[in-house]
Amino acid sequence: DFSLAVEAGQTVALVGPSGAGKSTVFQLLQRFYDIGSGILTIDGIDVRQVALEELRRHVAVVPQEAVIFSGSVLDNVRYGRPDASEEEARAAARAARVEEFVLRLPEGYATEVGERGLRLSGGQRQRLAIARAILKDAPLLLLDEATSALDAESERAVQSALETAMRGRTTIVIAHRLATVQRVDRIFVLDHG
Repeated sequence: DFSLAVEAGQTVALVGPSGAGKSTVFQLLQRFYDIGSGILTIDGIDVRQVALEELRRHVAVVPQEAVIFSGSVLDNVRYGRPDASEEEARAAARAARVEEFVLRLPEGYATEVGERGLRLSGGQRQRLAIARAILKDAPLLLLDEATSALDAESERAVQSALETAMRGRTTIVIAHRLATVQRVDRIFVLDHG
């Protein structure tokens, strides 16, 4: 019997040991499957009462390992909202601190990133994923340990981009690092489910 209620505009952290159920909560929020008993609400609305397509349109996810597709930097940002104009995509990239490294690439935004983004560092891939989330402009942002695999310098750049992405959104963060949860509104500790 699991219950989680998050109010609109809040930033909430889910913490706990590996296997405690943090990723399961994210899967439930996206309705990859439905909760057996209990309730999961965002701003008082049970996620099971929202049509799947509608729910997913209102959720942006920045995973622990960013998925990068073969194509240009701009293509990868636009994956967040394929109908976005080039200027909208570039604005999201600037907000996510992507432009800091893109302008040093041989063809700028047109640079091909290679299969799975192998031409980019971990921090650069994460910032691309954040740019997608900013471009999608969804009211619910899910951050799945978005800085856990980064060195300190990359983490600072990504953390700055995340702060931009979180502004004005309900944000739920899975975190292991204390620095990630210091400025949240509420912390939920999960243990043994």
